[in-house]
Amino acid sequence: MQKLCAAVAAAVVLAVTLPAQAEEIHVAIAANFTAPATDLAPVFEKQTGNKVKLSFGSTGAFYAQIKNGAPFDILLAADAKTPVKIEAEGMGVKGSSFTYAQGKLVFWSADPSRVDAAGKAVKEMKFDKCAVADPRLAPYGEAAYQTLEALHLLDQYKPKFVTGNNIGKTFQFVKTGNVQVGFVALSQVYKNGKLTSGSGWIVPAQYYKPIKQDAVLLKHGEKSAAAKQFMQFLRSHEANKVKLDYGYAVK
Repeated sequence: MQKLCAAVAAAVVLAVTLPAQAEEIHVAIAANFTAPATDLAPVFEKQTGNKVKLSFGSTGAFYAQIKNGAPFDILLAADAKTPVKIEAEGMGVKGSSFTYAQGKLVFWSADPSRVDAAGKAVKEMKFDKCAVADPRLAPYGEAAYQTLEALHLLDQYKPKFVTGNNIGKTFQFVKTGNVQVGFVALSQVYKNGKLTSGSGWIVPAQYYKPIKQDAVLLKHGEKSAAAKQFMQFLRSHEANKVKLDYGYAVK
């Protein structure tokens, strides 16, 4: 009898400590948020017992996939416009979108001595090519164009541009050394208060419009408790700390 009681007690404890219905959610994530999302996912999994499958890419490509029925539960976009559009077109849960991070732009080179922290290298233009994301598709590309317009340098830069269709590809152009410099997301080269490699000038926010990045709960995840938990987790102090570590601004 004592053994039976002990077994029952152990089963009760196990039932309390494990989630009643652990789920797996699929989150589509803008390429610039790759590193923080990779850090955040295991924290969320440990806290909730749920699993998170991460897919990284361009917001525009994810929009097309969602429209064609891709089974994503959440989109973490690189902009604010796409989540609004997704809600308006009935592919997202009305009123679920919010700004999870505000991105920052950096003029960066893989060469540790090419770009000075004061940004003189931007005006001196001692390089052959400059990588930039397509401003029609990527908010970081739009911010780069706005910066150069503010500095009255856009016309001089245009012949030097090597254009990527998203910020992930743009970063790869510069990281591999195929292009000497480029305008990339700060989060791609920054952690814990400093650049992780190369050299760069963090572009002052006054030169470009705020890069607000919004999350939206998609219709596929509307009934998922885990998806709703993840949306809440993104607003937590713990999640915000990770975002700050990668150079994002948070509300």
